[in-house]
Amino acid sequence: MSAQIRPGYKLTEVGVIPEDWEVATISETMKLINGCAFKPSEWSTFGLPIIRIQNLNDACASFNYFPNLINERNRVVEGDLLFAWSGTLGSSFGARIWPGPEGVLNQHIFKVIPDQKKLATEYAYIVFSRIEDDIAKKAHGFKSSFVHVKKSDLDSTFLPIPNIAEQRAIATALSDMDALISGLDQLIAKKRDIKQAAMQQLLTGKQRLPGFGGEWLVKSIKEVANVKGGKRLPLGKSLVEKATDHPYLRVTDMRYGGIDTSDIKYVPDDVFPHIKNYRIYLDDIFISVAGSLGIVGKIPEELDGANLTENANRITDISCDRDFLLYNLMSDRIQNIIDSEKTVGAQPKLALGKIENFIISLPPEISEQTAIATILSDMDSELATLETRRNKARQLKQGMMQELLTGRIRLSQSSQEAKLC
Repeated sequence: MSAQIRPGYKLTEVGVIPEDWEVATISETMKLINGCAFKPSEWSTFGLPIIRIQNLNDACASFNYFPNLINERNRVVEGDLLFAWSGTLGSSFGARIWPGPEGVLNQHIFKVIPDQKKLATEYAYIVFSRIEDDIAKKAHGFKSSFVHVKKSDLDSTFLPIPNIAEQRAIATALSDMDALISGLDQLIAKKRDIKQAAMQQLLTGKQRLPGFGGEWLVKSIKEVANVKGGKRLPLGKSLVEKATDHPYLRVTDMRYGGIDTSDIKYVPDDVFPHIKNYRIYLDDIFISVAGSLGIVGKIPEELDGANLTENANRITDISCDRDFLLYNLMSDRIQNIIDSEKTVGAQPKLALGKIENFIISLPPEISEQTAIATILSDMDSELATLETRRNKARQLKQGMMQELLTGRIRLSQSSQEAKLC
């Protein structure tokens, strides 16, 4: 038996919505204008920028230019709503508000012109974003990485339509959330830049901390630690989902600085004796050496003694400050060396001997090493706090979008204050 619909609501093609809302298709509420099929021979270094999918997704992407006259219907200006009807799901495929400059569309993008009597442009963008998953299901090539959707399929997609005033109130509420998220993104980027500059200064001795002196030392990794390999499971054996006393760390679990514990796999009890000597401990550092190279970090307490994949090494018996060494390994200087030293092949690899010969500079006193690592760790903690706030804001926006676009939360047209229905 279907759930009872609350008073004041109705069941429609888009689900349960308020009775005073309408349902209409994209073709009934907006026009979709296709771009031009420019040939490479028509590209130039001057004229109007040709807006391609690359330009929708990357503000730094270069433009090709069209120097001749264009049909005005294909002209795009700042604030126009665009829809990439072909591309990669989750990235290039979908709706965008064009930030500028003025340009001309290529053939893989629609310019969306809402009927202003029925649909506010800012609401059209939000509802497009909300229904992208539904549109993607109609796309050809859905099982491949690159897809496209027919204009006829797009035209027939249903939208929930409040009155124009409520549309604008919804758009304003979500725009405020976007501004909050954007502000946090900018602050995070700024803090990362500050941390990167601090690493360049503090890890090289260009900036000394008060109260410390003495010449810095230059040593290889093998002079301050041992580097040991991990181990794959015996042939024919597999990891298991069910927890045993033997967690197994894969490169896919590794993140810069630490471990993502959301999908840890385990070594069966009968297999553990065969690989028991290839484990990693709390005082060690891991470094990935196959596939994704140079991911370095520490393991959490609950994974102390976990088995380590053959695609990573552990740096152990560390005689300097462990975190100071970790930040050196995470620095641009070492990461650039890793990138240049990797072997060439189907799967890039980093030899153990290369890691042993990485050179670092370090203060003569452990206390100064620890003090530097503590400063950088505090910066990491601040970044983690900001990223948590940003992620919560993103989740809140998604929840708001779900509630607002189904009318479960209504907005006052005068004060835009939310009220639960």
